[in-house]
Amino acid sequence: MKLQSKWHAGLLTVVAALALSACSEEPSETNKENTTEQKTEMDHSTMNHSSSGDVPETLKNAENPMFPVGSTAIITDGHMDGMKGAEATIVGAYDTTAYMISYEPTTGGDRVEKHKWVIHEELIDAGDVPVTPGTEVKTDASHMEGMENAKVVIDEAIQTTVYMIDYVSTTDGEAVKNHQWVTESELAPVK
Repeated sequence: MKLQSKWHAGLLTVVAALALSACSEEPSETNKENTTEQKTEMDHSTMNHSSSGDVPETLKNAENPMFPVGSTAIITDGHMDGMKGAEATIVGAYDTTAYMISYEPTTGGDRVEKHKWVIHEELIDAGDVPVTPGTEVKTDASHMEGMENAKVVIDEAIQTTVYMIDYVSTTDGEAVKNHQWVTESELAPVK
């Protein structure tokens, strides 16, 4: 009997060790979701960092921007690698509503969550009044592959001054021209 009990105890120990090691190697569903969401939210590899500098005809120049055209500022919030901490030259300053959006790319692939920013003038048939969070609209913005003509959900709307900027990436030294858009709260004075 003693030999059989020792054998059972040993078998139980091995089974328990295997079960625990299997649990520790596989991330939980919650961790998988958070990792996927974070990747989707942060992956701007298909973003057009530079643009032609064209702006919608109805977009109005800011009357008294904190950072006037031609001035410099430090980017305090990076939408992509190489932005945060870079010195930006202000190319344009416009008063509008900026939207954080989520959408399914028209070209397929993972859903994009909380993309910053598209502006009111880049929404299709949005009217004159700012769109409220939770509303689904279409955009003609082409900042990222699959964004143009996509149905987007408005996650956040802020009335602000948006800036078109030039900067040099802090990660790869690439010169970015006419980047659209950063908000006033994402810039700080150069010290």
